[in-house]
Amino acid sequence: MDTDPDLASLLAVRAYRTSPTSEAITSLDTAASRPLRTTLTRHAKYADTVAFSPDSRTLATGGRGKTVVLWDVATGEVRRTLTSHRSLMRAVAFSPDGRTLAAGNQDGLVVLWDVATGEVRHSLTGHTGSVGAVSFSRDGRTLATGSEDGTVRLWDVTRGGARRTLTGHTGSVGAVSFSSDSRTLSTGGRDKTVRFWDVASGTGRTLIGHIDAAVAVGFSPDGRTLATGSPDGMVVRLWDVTRMAARRTLTGHTGSVGAVSFSPDGRTLATGGGDKAVRLWDVATGDLRRTLPGHTNGEGVVSYSPDGRTLATGNRDDTAQLWDVTTGESRRTLTGHVHGHNYADYDVGAVAFSRDGRTLATGSFDGTVRLWDIATGKTRHTFTGHTDRVGAMAFSRDGRTLATGSQDGTVRLWDVASGETRRTLTGHFSELVSVAFSPDGRTLATGGSDDHSARLWDVATGEVRRTLTGHTGLVGALAFSPDGRTLATGGDDMTVRLWDVNLSTPAETARRVCWAVHRDFTVEEGALYLPGRERSPVCP
Repeated sequence: MDTDPDLASLLAVRAYRTSPTSEAITSLDTAASRPLRTTLTRHAKYADTVAFSPDSRTLATGGRGKTVVLWDVATGEVRRTLTSHRSLMRAVAFSPDGRTLAAGNQDGLVVLWDVATGEVRHSLTGHTGSVGAVSFSRDGRTLATGSEDGTVRLWDVTRGGARRTLTGHTGSVGAVSFSSDSRTLSTGGRDKTVRFWDVASGTGRTLIGHIDAAVAVGFSPDGRTLATGSPDGMVVRLWDVTRMAARRTLTGHTGSVGAVSFSPDGRTLATGGGDKAVRLWDVATGDLRRTLPGHTNGEGVVSYSPDGRTLATGNRDDTAQLWDVTTGESRRTLTGHVHGHNYADYDVGAVAFSRDGRTLATGSFDGTVRLWDIATGKTRHTFTGHTDRVGAMAFSRDGRTLATGSQDGTVRLWDVASGETRRTLTGHFSELVSVAFSPDGRTLATGGSDDHSARLWDVATGEVRRTLTGHTGLVGALAFSPDGRTLATGGDDMTVRLWDVNLSTPAETARRVCWAVHRDFTVEEGALYLPGRERSPVCP
């Protein structure tokens, strides 16, 4: 089946529609996690570049066949074939109004086509190397192109002339993108830099990312900003999620930054560092609002209460503390966890508030999970079951379930009211260091160490919905966007990855798979895999 993913997908849909068991739903989710597509066959040789028109009705593809093909997305039929280039196509892009198509080729030529007629509007020359990136400004008046010659060129789309050449990259430029107001152009090159250019003046600045492991990530409540913490220079970085660009760098910690948490209103960011301090930052300005001292050992964990008035912190000194965010005063110190045997381990390694803000959960090296009454500071429950330290935890949205991850390689789902283990999730090779519920509470994301993966679990059944692979190191931090469609993961491989998460219903997933495969069983496939069964369409 691995050699024919379309057939495997059809069989998964058939199994689900015949009997929607948990096994069938898992197979359906696995099919959906494959690169979904409609198969378009027309190029004489393989396609190197693709682009959708603004209305999503047309797809342009270019490749080794030295042509650009325009496809009807709904039917998969060819609308038009554009021929002009002498060598393979490296990049294509539609103008914002969809009327013009730009294509760059290996010889350094850029061609602008009239999409309606197929006629060449302009041929743009000037690059001395392959053109691997093209992008229109939002108003459609300017085209930016990036080339292996190390330059970026700005072109006047109407008259077909060069406006400006941007130099500064020391390697091939493979990515170009305009800001929403068309005043700024971002470019990425093989010189490992991202540069922001002022389109009017041509001046630029270089942005670089983390140079060490990304050990903490967190989305702002509106999903527009991502905060990351790392040991690299003891800084916190704020990223614009839409533009995939660095927005701000927060400096002040004198030790590794291992914890980040946005306030519920998104205006303040709390960070925990190896300098034994928790810092509160103004997200809009980047200014430090307050530093909270108090712990006596190493970096820890931070979490806001749902009303934003209280911050909980946990650390290697065996304690969790509750802070008044407005005054910076410590409201309460929670003690009771047993001290760890190794200084390098967090003694209170995880904290999480219930949604109503009345309960705080803490996890420790002693393998226990404690629930605390915020008002009194007393222990409500102590959950036992893990056989090693607890380093990750999260409440479900309704507050009835607590998920905990442990160095024993398991994730446990606890009934908060009774303290009973609802389910134990196994599958990661070793230590679990991060857990997060999706906003609807149906899916739990977990991050592990030795297997370098993140997993998505069905909370109701305990089955794995998807395994996300790509990191080459421990996945130490993860967070869902507020709409539940994106999962951010941070790893020891010095990268932060954003995943498009499919959390649709099984019926919606089946429809997506059918649209992507864009065919039904052949006669031969039906006879081989569905012998003696009625030949009804699997994707009507």
